[in-house]
Amino acid sequence: MLLVATGLLLAVAAGGRGSPAGEQESPPGSRFVCTSLPLDAAGAGCPLPPVPMQGGALPPEEELKATVLQLRETVLQQKETIGSQREAIRELTGKLSRCEGADGKSAAGAWKNEVGKGKDTMGDLPRDPAQVIDQLSRTMQTLKDRLESLEHQLRANVSYAALPSDLREMLQRRLGDLERQLLSKVAELEDEKSLLHNETSAHRQKTETALNALLERVSELEKGSSAFKSPDEFKVSLPLRTNYLYGKIKKTLPELYAFTVCLWLRSSASPGIGTPFSYAVPGQANEIVLIEWGNNPIELLINDKVAQLPLFISDGKWHHICITWTTRDGMWEAFQDGEKLGTGENLAPWHPIKPGGVLILGQEQDTVGGRFDATQAFVGEMSQFNIWDRVLKAEDIMNIANCSINMPGNIIPWVDNNVDVFGGATKWPVETCEERLLDL
Repeated sequence: MLLVATGLLLAVAAGGRGSPAGEQESPPGSRFVCTSLPLDAAGAGCPLPPVPMQGGALPPEEELKATVLQLRETVLQQKETIGSQREAIRELTGKLSRCEGADGKSAAGAWKNEVGKGKDTMGDLPRDPAQVIDQLSRTMQTLKDRLESLEHQLRANVSYAALPSDLREMLQRRLGDLERQLLSKVAELEDEKSLLHNETSAHRQKTETALNALLERVSELEKGSSAFKSPDEFKVSLPLRTNYLYGKIKKTLPELYAFTVCLWLRSSASPGIGTPFSYAVPGQANEIVLIEWGNNPIELLINDKVAQLPLFISDGKWHHICITWTTRDGMWEAFQDGEKLGTGENLAPWHPIKPGGVLILGQEQDTVGGRFDATQAFVGEMSQFNIWDRVLKAEDIMNIANCSINMPGNIIPWVDNNVDVFGGATKWPVETCEERLLDL
């Protein structure tokens, strides 16, 4: 375009001048052929004649050349401005695409995947979901601030008058769309954060409820179970001869036509060890009693009938004692440390043991469950008090005494939660069976 305009101007200028003297004029009716030439070729092969100056103004071709150069500079500036704006739009579009990539996935997982790719422009996200949402909210707000800053910068540095109207509208529309999308994403993240908080609170409440129920159950089990390694690994200590130290078996006896009572005891009391145990029922305080009172030998009372037993246990050592009885002919047997030391008959024959009474350790009852006499109190320690509803074989009694077997009573077993102590009596961990054997 520039070359064509220059050629036309030169042709017009040449046609308007007269021929110099001595030169042949062109014949009438001659035609001129105008050919466009580059600017740098004018001075070499086709010198241009000088154009007279009018009033000091630039020649028309120079003015046209300056205008064309100015137009070219303006076009280049607009291209550079459009290129920089395209780069900014491309950057914002890429960041928005990363934000939208989180759709269909959990917010935390999508952002973690994005962080692991390429350049990290938003920092490492925490692993906790609540922290992830907080970090995403802050990131969205930062992008919004950057968009606003970029818009202000464009308005300050770019002359909107120099830009085409359709480009300005496109930029404004794109920035508006980005802002709305970012605001929508921030709102979604806030909703997810609120939902996550509610779910976390509900889960925490459910967990606390389950833990409280478990603690209550554990407390119940602790109250109803032994505080010792094993429920039967304890002893009852009655250190003083008083009428208020005693133990009580919670269970009672059914009606019995035979029984075996076994226990470990240790006492050095003198005179007499007192009453290791007594069983009283309404109308008969001496239904079953084992007692060593004063200088008398150990006695077994059944329905207030008496049999003297050949047992010697007041040496301060552990001894295993077993007594059997059957209503048939009132037969009885006495065992010490696994050996049978005595037997007899006619002890309350044909008398069944009455049910529903009170079984006391360490005191002799004058009424059911009370009226203890300090002179008849047991002084020492006892353990493994068991009652069966049959006469045990001598072999079983020997095995129990030498620690070969552990056979709890089927009527009264020796367990921690079945024995209460009163008046200062205490329960302590007991020596092992083998240690008690060494003390014999």
